[in-house]
Amino acid sequence: MFNSFGNILKVTTFGESHGTAIGGVIDGFPAGMEVDLEAVQYELDRRKPGQSKIVTQRKEPDTVEFLSGIFEGKTTGASIGFVIKNTNQKSKDYNHNTNVYRPSHADYTYDKKYGIRDHRGGGRTSARETANWVVAGALAKQLIKHININAFTSSVGDIFMVKPYQDLDFSKKESNIVRCPDEASAEQMIEKINQIRKAGDTIGGTITCVAQNMPVGLGEPIFHKLHAELGKAMLSINAVKGFEFGSGFCGAKMQGSEHNDIFNEDGTTRTNLSGGVQGGISNGMDVYFRVAFKPVATIMQNQETINSEGEATEIHGKGRHDPCVVPRAVPIVEALTALVLADFWLLDKMRRV
Repeated sequence: MFNSFGNILKVTTFGESHGTAIGGVIDGFPAGMEVDLEAVQYELDRRKPGQSKIVTQRKEPDTVEFLSGIFEGKTTGASIGFVIKNTNQKSKDYNHNTNVYRPSHADYTYDKKYGIRDHRGGGRTSARETANWVVAGALAKQLIKHININAFTSSVGDIFMVKPYQDLDFSKKESNIVRCPDEASAEQMIEKINQIRKAGDTIGGTITCVAQNMPVGLGEPIFHKLHAELGKAMLSINAVKGFEFGSGFCGAKMQGSEHNDIFNEDGTTRTNLSGGVQGGISNGMDVYFRVAFKPVATIMQNQETINSEGEATEIHGKGRHDPCVVPRAVPIVEALTALVLADFWLLDKMRRV
């Protein structure tokens, strides 16, 4: 299995949803970086379960414990090891699907590929793994603190926030439980999620991410393009079904005379339909993209399925699950964005030495 992410800055993770703990090892951080441990925990608290009525009610403190690589508040240049204990497993909630495949989960593919699977909460395929990414991403944010990274919920179901990101106050994204910086849209989104939750169903949505104060020159022109690596990172998140940056699919409807970003004398552009990336390399404008999340696969309704013998059967969702994963995925999107940008920043720094 591939359990590592990154090149210069590399994260390798371990653990299962209902195992003893999850954790990882981070390589590539330069020595001497001051680490704000409270800021790391803050990011984990944004992702953790049980934080509001519209997310899973699993109660995990998600307290990170660093085992190596940080001494007296600074990175040492050695591998940074960390662990997050699992404290609130209810594995019995999954006894009903020991030999039954949940629709749209990784149960079937994992079992057929490896011949064995941990049915408790999805095991290694669970989104609980993403807590590891948030730890690494929180550290990466501190490494590239000159770049401002902000993600937010931009839609839930058919409710879309229509304001452009340039008109938003990102400080308001944490003012509501759906993490939408537009108050009117947030209220509608929360109401929609509550309706879906009470019906025993789930719903999807989108997250928009913006990276500002970007330097020029991050990214490679062929197989290591900046937007390609961001896309790979986002499509690695559980439940993600789509990624678009800049003008995205809307750009396919436009003519070149409409879409071209005309230069100003200082190298900036009048528009930014390129999404801050040209030829795979950042051009100094804002990098922005949107990520689409499917509805959570586990629903509290009866569904037809098959078991490991290929026999038709029925399954009913049990346990604690998100009716909409989007609000808790906001810090995950930010974390992976930070990891990608920090990786490129270190590569560029090495090249200039």
